[in-house]
Parts: sequence; C-alpha cells; structure tokens
Amino acid sequence: MIERLALHQIDSVNVLVRAHYLPLFSRLGAYPREALDLAAWGPKSKRRLFEYWAHEASLLPLGLQPLLRWRMARAERGIGVWGNVKPFAGEKRAEADALLKRIADEGPLATSDVAETRGQGGWWGWSETKQALEYLFWSGLITTATRRTSFERVYDLPERVLPRAILDTPTPSEADAQRILLAHSAKALGVATAGDLRDYFRLKPKDALPRVDELVEDGTLLPVTVRGWKQQAYVHRDAKIPRRVSGQALLAPFDPLIWERARTERLFDLRYRIEIYVPAEKRVHGYYVLPFLMDGQLVARVDLKSDRQAGRLIVQSAHAEQKAPPETAERLKAELELMAAWLGLDRVAVMNKGDLAAALSDRAHRS
Repeated sequence: MIERLALHQIDSVNVLVRAHYLPLFSRLGAYPREALDLAAWGPKSKRRLFEYWAHEASLLPLGLQPLLRWRMARAERGIGVWGNVKPFAGEKRAEADALLKRIADEGPLATSDVAETRGQGGWWGWSETKQALEYLFWSGLITTATRRTSFERVYDLPERVLPRAILDTPTPSEADAQRILLAHSAKALGVATAGDLRDYFRLKPKDALPRVDELVEDGTLLPVTVRGWKQQAYVHRDAKIPRRVSGQALLAPFDPLIWERARTERLFDLRYRIEIYVPAEKRVHGYYVLPFLMDGQLVARVDLKSDRQAGRLIVQSAHAEQKAPPETAERLKAELELMAAWLGLDRVAVMNKGDLAAALSDRAHRS
C-alpha cells in the first residue's frame, strides 16, 4: 500500500490520531500503527520510508529519494523554499553550515537541543535555529533520524539514516525524475487532470506540463474523458477500471483521495473543507471532519475526537449527504466501531448534533 500511494502526508493534529496513520486504516482496516513507526523512524535496517517535502511534509518510500534530489538541489540554492528559510542559502549560509558540522560531529540533533530558542513556535514563528535546520533538511543535507514523543523532528546526516543502496543510486535528470513522479501520481490517483497529477508531488506547471505531454507521447498516460469534467483527464496505461466499487472507509482530511478539494468536488459532487482554523461558531460540520466513503460515493461526514482518558471515540456531529442510502448509519457505525477498537478505545459515543446523529445513536451509546 505504501508503494501504491507513493507518499503519506504528515500533520501534527492529534485530536483523533496523527493524520499519517489514517490513510492506511482507510484502506487496510485495523493495522498495527507501530509497523508504520518502524518503517518510518525505526532502525536503519528496518527503515522503508523517509521524510521530505513532497505533498507538504510527507513520508515516502525510500526508492523515491533519488527522484527528489533535483528539488533538494534547487532548495540548496534557495529556489522553492519559504521566505524565512531562503536567507540560509545566501547571507546566513555560514549559520546553517555550523549546524551541519555540529550534527556531523555530535550526532542527531533536534531544535530543542540547541540553546537558541527565539521564536514563537508554529510555521511562521520558527526560531532561526529551526529555520536553518529546515533549510538543511529541504536541501537534503540532513534528514529525519526519528521523531520524539512530542513529534519533534530529530535530524541527522543522510548517510547515517538511509541505506547505502539508496544513497548510491544515480541521480536522474530533472526531467526523468519528474516524469517518474507524475507516473506515480497517475497510479495513485486512478483518473486525474494534469493539475491533479502535478499537485500530488507539488510540481510547478513549468516542470509538470511538458512532462505530462511526454508521458502521453510515450504511452505511459492515456488521455480520457470524464463525464461532467471540463478538463482533459488521464489514466496510467496499467490502470484497471472496475465495473463497480464496493466497500466503506472513513477518510481523513489529508487523504490523497480527497486532499485536493476541487478534485473531491469533481469526483463526488461534495464540497469538503477542513474547518480546524474556522472559529467554532462558524463551523458547518465540525472541527476534524472525516467524510464517509461507501460504495464509491461520499455519503456522510462525521466530526471525530478521541477521548483517551474515558476510552471513547466521540462523534461530535454526524451529517448525511442527500444521496445517502438507508443503510448508511448501520455501515458507518460498523466503521466507527472498527476505528475505536483500532485506537484502543472502548466505545463510540454519539452527540446529538447533525441529521444522522439520531440514526447512529440507535446503534451506539448516546451522550
């Protein structure tokens, strides 16, 4: 599954469970989370994933590391990095090099291990130390050795973290790497526009669009039409198109199936927005809302929270879509119970909010 998806977006929001655990649960059910931890941050001999900026901060299969070296090389020159990081490619490069030498000499290092702690936290309140470390990380000069309990990233040299076979893999040209990344995108997405394909690995139009044309020319991508879509669509030549789709899954906000909201609307005729940063009184569906996929349609959405102290998976609100069939509540309840057990929670508690809450509460403890 890791190879099929090509990446897992990382997000620190932990109201339910950290976001990168959820896409695998959606597809596989109750898998052991420690297996992902081992693959991502375990000993070098067990490691199968590495961290980098792909579709935002992401975990990726090790084999993709050479395909992103062109982005690392650009970042080292200050190209494509955020404004507060860019100075470390120029006038502040000596500060970054000093941190790099310290890691080389002393071993793995986290931001909190460095005395300089100015900054207010968060993405745009990073201290200068954090900015310098992120410049080095973006440039591929350091990578993530592990994550601490607080989810703080610990940095180390790539040669002490990644397998020698990966480091020794020749670096492809930018164009070759971009073509391969776009092919991975096509396999993961199933059917997609050129914009969808380039968004998967956050490729710029000038890098992606010529590569899409080249992949069409060599037969890797097949142009197709999708009823209701204005844009040209593509499928990978190895794609299998099922006669029907069955099954069910709760989808996280950062799941590859729905993370691009315009595509979600094109595919499922559902307007989906993450409301974490919306003031409580203005939220429509809740704080951490997961759409419910059932037989190829998004038929409901639930706002979920883990009450770990009381052992409850709380359904803070539950809303059905207009197309939701009668069995929606029953099948959603089964998925919620599966999730609760996977998270080590004893029961599902449904709050009386949303037009699906009453039907769900008939099959669950109601609060």
